[in-house]
Amino acid sequence: MKIKKVILLCPFVYLISSYQAHSQETPRTSWGDPLLQGYWTNTTVVPLERPIELGYQEFYTREEALEILATDVVEQETEFGTVADVHYQLDDYGLSREQTDVVLNLRTSILTVPRNGRLPKLTASAIARSDELDKINAEHGFDSAQSRPYAERCIMWRHEGPPLLPIGYNSNLQIQQTPEFVVIITEMIHDARVIPMRTSAPESAKIPRWQGSSWAHWEGDTLVIETTGFSGRLNAWGTKAEMSTSAKVVERLRRNSEDTIDYEFMVEDPTIWEAPWGGSYPMLATTPPLFEYACHEGNYGLENNLRGARAEEVK
Repeated sequence: MKIKKVILLCPFVYLISSYQAHSQETPRTSWGDPLLQGYWTNTTVVPLERPIELGYQEFYTREEALEILATDVVEQETEFGTVADVHYQLDDYGLSREQTDVVLNLRTSILTVPRNGRLPKLTASAIARSDELDKINAEHGFDSAQSRPYAERCIMWRHEGPPLLPIGYNSNLQIQQTPEFVVIITEMIHDARVIPMRTSAPESAKIPRWQGSSWAHWEGDTLVIETTGFSGRLNAWGTKAEMSTSAKVVERLRRNSEDTIDYEFMVEDPTIWEAPWGGSYPMLATTPPLFEYACHEGNYGLENNLRGARAEEVK
């Protein structure tokens, strides 16, 4: 197994690394802001939610984390003739985790709030809406391209955020800075969030958008990004119900060392979850460039799904 880079984070080591980073001069832009600009990856084997059997256990031991990493970064060969076997071979395209920078994180889940590392309970209205969408999908999910999920149609993937969350592969991003803006570009699926530097919501926040309207300000050396004005069309995490237009996400990014950025987030949407939830993980500096995620071009998967549905109807 070959891992290009590994950064070890645990309660004790994290405190030491934070002290060392803060005792040194924080890298800064030519106009004096902390430097976040660069290429980063949030590839990890840590799940969003903590396995139920771990209860309130926040961290693995170093030995346990290394064992999990050694197992999870190795791509498993698929069984010939199965549905999984139809997918392309990831390492043929440089997408295998064995070919990727991986952050070794001792946390048992990305979620830190609630304390059990699990998404909060859904509201009754969210459960009802999710059940309704399940029924619609079962009856009309393959009627046309417009009936298929946004990700399958190459429009939007939920991990793009906010909040930013790791994905199976292409889990890379680029941050660009000017005195007036911060831009976050995700490699998969191709979106750029252009975030103005200001202390209150821009006028654009009144217009619903796929990723909401974000604005940012500095609290010391931490970049705080607030986002409201979501479109109400994207599925929320853990349910098929859509995040509402009243949802709010707060993200915090801090340069912790030469190679890492600490990323934290909190999500609120009382129409979906009974309580707010949030988490944290480290981003690791990676080698540029980002590559085009040309999902629309030659998207034969969507076409074939509809062809298969039509064939099933003839039977």
